[in-house]
Amino acid sequence: MARTRGPTWKAERIRALRRHLGFTQDQMAAELGTRQQTISEWETGRYEPRGTSARLLTLIAERAAFP
Repeated sequence: MARTRGPTWKAERIRALRRHLGFTQDQMAAELGTRQQTISEWETGRYEPRGTSARLLTLIAERAAFP
């Protein structure tokens, strides 16, 4: 069985999701169980979320009816 990939989490999309939720970077970090610095690095494009972090972003986006 082939695995399907979720949405790509680029900087602009991560920032848009966070703003859609009305979260600060600190609040988003707490929701994901990561550091504020990590959220900042994702939002500036320095790094992209992978694995569990990417899946959590997808689940949060689905629950929030984020496009």
